Amino acid sequence: MSKIAILTDSSCDIPQEMAEKYGIDIMSFHILLDDVDYVERVDCTNTEFYDKMRAAKGVPSTAAITPIQFCEKYCQYVDEATRMSSMCPLTNPAPPPTTTPDGTGDAAGGAPGAPSEHPSAGPPHLFYGVRLVSVRDARKLQNGAEIRHVIHEFERQMNCMEVVLGPYSLRQMKKSGRISAAAAVMGELMGIRPIITLIDGKTKVEAKVRGDEKVVPAMVDLCQKRAGDVEDFEYMIGHTNIPQAADLEKACRKAFGKPPLAVFELGGVVSANTGPDTVALTYTGHPRG
Repeated sequence: MSKIAILTDSSCDIPQEMAEKYGIDIMSFHILLDDVDYVERVDCTNTEFYDKMRAAKGVPSTAAITPIQFCEKYCQYVDEATRMSSMCPLTNPAPPPTTTPDGTGDAAGGAPGAPSEHPSAGPPHLFYGVRLVSVRDARKLQNGAEIRHVIHEFERQMNCMEVVLGPYSLRQMKKSGRISAAAAVMGELMGIRPIITLIDGKTKVEAKVRGDEKVVPAMVDLCQKRAGDVEDFEYMIGHTNIPQAADLEKACRKAFGKPPLAVFELGGVVSANTGPDTVALTYTGHPRG
């Protein structure tokens, strides 16, 4: 039986111990904040990075993993006679551009001319879904599943993944220029909080609620409206170490009648786009297309 590697990037937010357990290779993004270059998962913890964002004068930007870096990794696999399954959440073709501040840009994917029997399995989708799917598929591969079947299942599941974001501060959006300073000030004074969906790499403000206490109910309600009749419904919760994460988990357990598959910290790349005061609900929605 040939050796199989699963490769993704650090926006997947898979814990290191889980990656090691299932043999998932993770390539780290570089994040630039106030002229300091941080390597995700290397230079600081997630909590430390949240604090750095809160104290920063500017907003972070992320640099794509280069085709050369991917080619070096692929060459390592070739030297080890390893079959390669590249499961990167944001992209398919390379070279990839830098991630845009609003989170809609591409990130790292398969490098051009990479010596891979199977191309990148990740359709254009942002962040969290790859965490669940990569771990599941790694487990299947360890149990002897055929790689083509696993990639097909990966693509099917990624086609159903949706994300609802609940940012509790407009400060990051103001600093990035996505909203005006006046709008941010008025929004903060009035306690306006946007409820945002993230589907196929595109963000959309689905609702605006007034008051922090209304964010979690609005997120759960939106999820139920979009996926309440999904037969194999599952969900995960991401957060930036804020108290509202526990509120979201409690509300989801009550609404969905089961615990989340995982509760995890948003990594540097993800929180660079969402801001350091955010909760996220990732779930299985209806197939698209």
